[in-house]
Amino acid sequence: MTTFHIQTLNAISPVGLQRLDRELFDIGTDIPEPRGILVRSADLHSMDVPPSLYAVARAGAGTNNIPVARLAALGIPVFNTPGANANAVKELVIAGMLLAARNLYHAADYTRDLVAEKGLAGKELDVQVEAGKKQFAGFELPGKSLGVIGLGAIGVLVANAAHALGLKVLGYDPALTIKNAWQLSPNVEQVTSVEELFSRSDMITLHVPLVDGTRGLVNAERIALMPQGGVVLNFARGGVVDEAAVLQALDTGHLHAYVNDFPSESGAVHPRVVTLPHLGASTGEAEDNCAIMAVDQLADYLLHGNIRNSVNFPEVVMARTPGTTRVGIFNENKPNMIGQITAVLADAGLNVAEFTNKSQGDYAYTLVDVEGEVRDELKEQILAIDGVIRARKIET
Repeated sequence: MTTFHIQTLNAISPVGLQRLDRELFDIGTDIPEPRGILVRSADLHSMDVPPSLYAVARAGAGTNNIPVARLAALGIPVFNTPGANANAVKELVIAGMLLAARNLYHAADYTRDLVAEKGLAGKELDVQVEAGKKQFAGFELPGKSLGVIGLGAIGVLVANAAHALGLKVLGYDPALTIKNAWQLSPNVEQVTSVEELFSRSDMITLHVPLVDGTRGLVNAERIALMPQGGVVLNFARGGVVDEAAVLQALDTGHLHAYVNDFPSESGAVHPRVVTLPHLGASTGEAEDNCAIMAVDQLADYLLHGNIRNSVNFPEVVMARTPGTTRVGIFNENKPNMIGQITAVLADAGLNVAEFTNKSQGDYAYTLVDVEGEVRDELKEQILAIDGVIRARKIET
């Protein structure tokens, strides 16, 4: 029986790790030739990729700390866990909206300073509290408009919750999936451009990955489109917001507040900014959910070759055919690859019982269940096909 060696590069929730059968998986932080890597925030960009490595699974949604393209070229899928921390982030976004609307963060600081710094107490404290509270007067959420950029797992939850709180909700996501569309409240109005969303939203919340197309998405030109006294909430990635533009808009009074999860030297001390220490997924429930999802996806791939929620290869899931041997093949997305692969199988006297192939960008992945003995030389014959990156017999 094959034993898969799994290296953990961060503390992974034991709720997730306990799902791995210890007869099939050897888990540890010091694994010299791992078949799989489980990671959270560790930076893998400078890592020497061991030839033994089959897959990397991140217990979280973002993969900026992983060399995704380099691993794709080696036939190594990278898994993430979209949606596993969605409720935790949703709750933080709603909290951020309330912090901004009612000026709660700075009001709490003011009250604390009255006691801790000025030493006020009793009637004197009461007088100063009443005298100072006017500066923290805010606004209520019902009737305000919220623009949600990115309607993935988190964005959909935020949009639905905001509508339940009485806000008019606008959404923008040109890549909205059918699954998320079904989960989105019909009361959320979908707009056709980012500019329209900015111009019609009192508050903006971002739920997009940091890629070339989203870097600096919130900039001076788009902020200028917002109504006076707008609020920007960023619990996605720091780089999707041009912070200098936001701070300038706060200084002029065009923006009321900026609430974010990505501290910077200038933003953390600004009187109209609430900066949190990257708390988006920092709940016990979210860490457990991410670990469970990452572990299950890694195990399913190692044991059965199935790919779910990979950021660099297509989703390929196929039930195993009894009495067959499974082969998984990564290749460049180019013509006649399927024909060449099936020809090699036929020449080896193997009957194809089940076959699936999907492509994504520059790469494709094939799963095939064959009847007959899969000899060791078959792998070398498949790898000899121009464009094939990696192949393995999945024996468990």
